[in-house]
Amino acid sequence: MNTMTNHIAASDASVSVAGFPHLIACKYCDAVYQRADLAEGGRALCSRCGGVLYRESARAYYRLLPLAMTALILFSISNICPVVEIDLMGIRTQTTLWGAVAALYADHMALVAVLVCATTILFPLAEMLMILYLLALMRRKRVPPGFERIVRIIQLGRPWGMIEIYLLGVVVTLAKLSSMAEIMPGVGLWSFGLLVVVLAAMLSFDPRDLRQYLAKAPQ
Repeated sequence: MNTMTNHIAASDASVSVAGFPHLIACKYCDAVYQRADLAEGGRALCSRCGGVLYRESARAYYRLLPLAMTALILFSISNICPVVEIDLMGIRTQTTLWGAVAALYADHMALVAVLVCATTILFPLAEMLMILYLLALMRRKRVPPGFERIVRIIQLGRPWGMIEIYLLGVVVTLAKLSSMAEIMPGVGLWSFGLLVVVLAAMLSFDPRDLRQYLAKAPQ
């Protein structure tokens, strides 16, 4: 664990570090530091507020591309295959995630439908595609066009991805319905559960740390 002491005061940290992968800004107090190499498993702390600046993330970085590809595959399965099948008095119905959004909209709950669609489909999908775009070019030793803007968008969009909350809601609903109907989890539900685990592993990697690997690509 290292405490960073050579900091540069900055009123707008996001502007100060743009285009300078050797700098890191504290997301809590906006102090800017020069990056230093860390030992395996180490982390750097802000000397001003004590917040975590970054961690040694080489292993996480090299796992990120396979994780993103796996997440995209699981996401596709979760949206194509039925999440659940319900048998009520001999009548069987099944639905997918898109079907749930459409049902909410049809029941005149457009705002809820839009929120569910955005937080469980659009934001997670956008993050996966942006990470794949960045990593695919960086692995080819190329600087992705719009790198800083995309990293910033990923940071801003992460709090709005709520797949795990949706999954929890589905599980609670199925538990309540199980006393009235026969519930058969579909492939989509199992895939959704695995997707939550994979996304949790992806979220452990701070997108700001991509800058230090960007420095290794030819400008």
